[in-house]
Amino acid sequence: MMKTVYTLVSSPHHVFPDHPERPARLDVLEPNLSSFEAERIEPQPATREEIAYVHDPQLVSALEKVCREQAPGIIDYAPTYVTPSSFEDALLAAGGVVTCARAVLHGEAKNAFAIVRPPGHHAEPDRAMGFCIFNNVAVAARDALTNGLERVTIIDYDAHHGNGTQAAFLTDERVAFLSVHQYQPGFYPGTGWIDEVPHARKRIVNVPLPAHAGDHVYEQVAERIFTPFVESFEPQMILISVGFDAHWSDPITMLGLSTAGYLMLARKVMALAEEHCDGKIVFVLEGGYDPLNVANGAEAVFVAATGRGESKAQDPNPHKEPDCESRIEEVRKWHGF
Repeated sequence: MMKTVYTLVSSPHHVFPDHPERPARLDVLEPNLSSFEAERIEPQPATREEIAYVHDPQLVSALEKVCREQAPGIIDYAPTYVTPSSFEDALLAAGGVVTCARAVLHGEAKNAFAIVRPPGHHAEPDRAMGFCIFNNVAVAARDALTNGLERVTIIDYDAHHGNGTQAAFLTDERVAFLSVHQYQPGFYPGTGWIDEVPHARKRIVNVPLPAHAGDHVYEQVAERIFTPFVESFEPQMILISVGFDAHWSDPITMLGLSTAGYLMLARKVMALAEEHCDGKIVFVLEGGYDPLNVANGAEAVFVAATGRGESKAQDPNPHKEPDCESRIEEVRKWHGF
C-alpha cells in the first residue's frame, strides 16, 4: 500500500499583531503530526518561474520589494499583511504544495496533505489579497500540467469563495474549478455567485451557501454536484483547497460543518479520486482560524487519506441547518448536471 505524505510550512515569522491568520493556527495540530500514519517530506521553495505560471512577474517583484523594504505592513483591505520574511515564506508555502503534488504525480506517494501558510486561494494573477500572497494550489496545478498532465480539477471548500483560483483559470480549459462557500452581502470576497462565469459552465462551478449550512447540506452538494462535476471533466489529479473555517465555531465565518462533516467530505473526494484518477489527490490547507478546529479537521483528512485511525472529535453543529434544496438544484440546472 502506497503511503500518504505531508509537508509543513508554518512560517513562524509571517505574523501580524491581532491578525487571525497567524502561526498559532497550527499550535494544536503541530505536536500531533507524528501520531498520524503519514510520512513528512521537506518542502522545496517555489522558484520565481514556477510562481510565474500563475502570477504576473511584476507582482512577484513588487511583493519582494515591499517585503524587503517596507514590511511590516498592510497591503490589502482584507487586511492582508506582509513582514520581512513573507516573500520567502510565500515561496515556501507554494513550493510545499508543488512538492506534495509532484510526489503524488511521480508515484512516490498515494496522496498528500500540504499544511502551509500563508494560504493562497484569494491571490489573483495580478494581486495578493485575502490573507494570501501567492495562489499555492493554482501554482501546483500549473506545475502538474507543465509536468505532463492534461486535466487537473480543484475543489475548494474553504468558507470563502476561491476568487483567485477562479481568476487564474478563467480561460484555461485544462483546469476545472469548483468552490462551495458562504455567500451573503458583506461576506468576503463578495464573489462566487452561480452564474458568474457563463462561458465555462461545468468547468467553473460556484456553489454559494447561506449561513449555518452544514454536514447535511455539504453531503448533498458532494453527491449531487461534486460527483457530476468530476465525472464530466475526468481529471488526472484532484487538488483540494480545504479551509477549516467552514466549521460552525470558526471565529470569522458562519457556516455549519462539524469535524464529522470534514471527514465525510474528505472521504467523498477521495472516492472520486480513486474512481477517476487512480487516487491522485492532494489536500491543501487554506483558512481555519480556530486552532482546535484546524487540528481536528486535519486529523479527519489524515484518517481519510491513510484509511487508518479514527476521527475522535465530537462537535456537532448546534444551529439548525437551512434548506438548500432549491440552491443545489439551481446550480445543477445552470451547469446541466
